Amino acid sequence: MNAVTGLVYHEDYLKHDTGVHPECAERLVSIMQKLESAGITEELNRITPIKATKEQIRYVHRDAYIMKVEALCARGGGMLDPDTPICPASGEIALLSAGGMLKAVDTVMVDKMRQIFALVRPPGHHAIPNAGMGFCIFNNIAIAAEHLKRKYGIKRILIVDWDVHHGNGTQETFFDDSSVLYYSMHQYPHYPGTGWIDEVGKGEGEGFTVNVPLQAGTTDAGYLYVLENILVPIAMDFKPEFVLVSAGFDAHINDPLASMNVTSSGFGLFAEMIKGIAEKSCDGKMVIALEGGYNLNALAESVLAVFESLLSRDERSEKKAEGIPEPMKKRVEEIRQAQRIYWSNVL
Repeated sequence: MNAVTGLVYHEDYLKHDTGVHPECAERLVSIMQKLESAGITEELNRITPIKATKEQIRYVHRDAYIMKVEALCARGGGMLDPDTPICPASGEIALLSAGGMLKAVDTVMVDKMRQIFALVRPPGHHAIPNAGMGFCIFNNIAIAAEHLKRKYGIKRILIVDWDVHHGNGTQETFFDDSSVLYYSMHQYPHYPGTGWIDEVGKGEGEGFTVNVPLQAGTTDAGYLYVLENILVPIAMDFKPEFVLVSAGFDAHINDPLASMNVTSSGFGLFAEMIKGIAEKSCDGKMVIALEGGYNLNALAESVLAVFESLLSRDERSEKKAEGIPEPMKKRVEEIRQAQRIYWSNVL
């Protein structure tokens, strides 16, 4: 068993019944079957989540919204928004999903484990303080970041969001907060319509939001190009004490809800690069939260690739960012122009 790599999972996550819907229980079933058949689960420390408390959910979400979720579940379920169905158990399972992230960060901080992937659902990065949306109920990763700040006094948290959809909820939560650097690379224009270059934060948080809007069709090499040229220099300047990742796999070339061309192995390379940031800056402290990804086979293969990266002790050969199209180079220069007034490493 690998002493430093862990997996959060609970079968109760399957009880969030969304009916015929892209964000379904079969997503986790397919992932776990793939990990077990590859022998990965035997190499991991299994971590059992516990439910987040209402007080912990209040780190991010308002009482009126929490009560709305409870009332809708009590009435037998329904639609939280046009995209987000919930069943009677969904509120409790959403507490367990947020709690999975809290247990993960506690385990890294207290038990000296280094990388943990929390296979939680429902996902969270679209949930804003007063509403759920985009398949999300509570913002798991934002709650975990607030927990790190409040319980452990962590002052610099990096959140990397590679889901194909912009994490509007996470951005809104920390838009005026200099203790959290939020980096998102996402298809644009696309749902939810936010995440343009000039959204850089406000007040004390100005400069601590970094948006990388990418055109449809972006490949592994394109993603690696923006990671290397935008994320790495800014992260090295920021010097995070903890790294959190919103890992959606809907940028996969076979995903039905987006138009990107990332391969399963590409996600492993993303994880390797971000793991390198954590190793250099914060002794490897990194927790990954599952977000999107809706082709069952592509999702399972991609999650497997990430675990293989986390478990690898050897240097991986990265895909070289060769043949980068001119529009991509131009986009990177636009982001540099927006960010270099805040970060000295952005050349």
